[in-house]
Amino acid sequence: MARGLLGARTQRVNARRESELKSMKWAVRGARVACVLGALWSVVSVAAPKPAFSAERVRERARELAGRPYQAPVAALPPEYARLSYDQYRDIRYRNERARWRDAGLPFQAQFFHPGFLYTSPVMVHEVVGGRVETVRFSPDLYDYGALVKAPAPARMEGFAGFRLTHPLNRPDHFDEVVSFLGASYFRSLGRGNVYGLSARGLAIDTALPEGEEFPSFREFWLEKPVPGADRVVVHALMDSPSVTGAYRFVIIPGERTVMEVEASLFARKAVKRLGVAPLTSMYLFGENDRGTPDDFRPEVHDSDGLFLWTRGGEQLWRPLRNPGQLSVSSFQVDGPRTFGLLQRDQAFTSYEDLEARYDKRPGVWVEPVGDWGRGVVQLVEIPTPEEVHDNIVAYWVPEAPFKPGTELRLGWRLHWGSTPPEPSTVAYTTATREAAGSTPGARRFILEFSRGGTEGSGPVEAVVTTSTGQVLRPTAQHNDVTGGWRVTFELLPGPGAPAELRCFLRRGSETLTETWSYLWTP
Repeated sequence: MARGLLGARTQRVNARRESELKSMKWAVRGARVACVLGALWSVVSVAAPKPAFSAERVRERARELAGRPYQAPVAALPPEYARLSYDQYRDIRYRNERARWRDAGLPFQAQFFHPGFLYTSPVMVHEVVGGRVETVRFSPDLYDYGALVKAPAPARMEGFAGFRLTHPLNRPDHFDEVVSFLGASYFRSLGRGNVYGLSARGLAIDTALPEGEEFPSFREFWLEKPVPGADRVVVHALMDSPSVTGAYRFVIIPGERTVMEVEASLFARKAVKRLGVAPLTSMYLFGENDRGTPDDFRPEVHDSDGLFLWTRGGEQLWRPLRNPGQLSVSSFQVDGPRTFGLLQRDQAFTSYEDLEARYDKRPGVWVEPVGDWGRGVVQLVEIPTPEEVHDNIVAYWVPEAPFKPGTELRLGWRLHWGSTPPEPSTVAYTTATREAAGSTPGARRFILEFSRGGTEGSGPVEAVVTTSTGQVLRPTAQHNDVTGGWRVTFELLPGPGAPAELRCFLRRGSETLTETWSYLWTP
């Protein structure tokens, strides 16, 4: 009996040991298999090709998106970052040493804006290398959060608020900011020696209409990695809004005037009442022609002082900006503009006396259409503002043909950012507009200054002044011995309570010597 029990116990122990040995063998095998599979997965992951990229793929994305109902972007920020103040947001700084392409020694570097403050809907940013796409990932290690941000750094976020590109613009040993894309479809750039002023946008929709303006947004960007020694960088963008989607390609060429070659494919989800192509947005508080009653030591405060328009027919027009008492919309009918833009012509420091804002260094932007845009209007919108922190000036091109759902509009243009025009004028241009009380009761006196260029020659010079309402009195043209240009003076005797569209240019016989000065005077 004892031997039987002992034998049975021995069999159970041996069986248990055999089972444990089998389990250990399977565990070892499993571990080996796991290691092999892990290694294989690593190899597959490394070897897996990155997605291919082309501008046509972005265009097809935009087309496909326009065929689906609009979905507003979802803010995916920690609450404390959605509530950042302006000063707190400015205190978050990108670390220069973490700039993309810095270690490669390339002529361009990319930095990414942290989500937060006004920018609560992060956008995706990708890098394109050799025709393949790699997504740029957010990391708190990219930023110095400063002393004002009390919230802990977020461990992860989906995307960024936008990005900036830097380049040795002003001197070869320093990377200056050349362009930034930040907020909706806004972006801005600089020429050599400039400081940031006005902005451009991907598109303007229903600006200054009673229904309210729609602001499209760039949802996704692709940055093409530049090659060594490159003089330009290429950016692609996908735009979306309730009414329109779009695919954009920007070729950015820094220089004395930074040039941006833009190609846009637009797709309508629904009918658009006012489509603003190549929109520019600026600020005008007060100036020499529109002082208002500013309690300010500075003579002028503005990012731009006028709208310039050069038609294919050859006429050049200058419209000084105003800060109106009420919303003002001016339209200039043209059969395809040769150039239009918002400019800062007055570049004298003494005109502004602002050591911080340096309005004398703000760039102008010339929009040069590529190809035939057809008939339409250049539209100027001037909005009342009590402060210089608000952009209150918008200019854009409105095509005559309606933009209907299911249709595509493909357009190209160049943006020239800088202090000098891309194409020299063949006539003299307006350098100053001033207004004062006239000598006739109820009249207003205007004093216009024109530059010297194009006015040389012999024979009498005539000031041609017209008005849509009221009466023009005593127009005179006088050579300005100080500037070498010409001064025009005249008085407007207004009609009863009506605004007046004024125009003026100089001529000698049948020869036009100057651009056309255009001005809307309101009672």
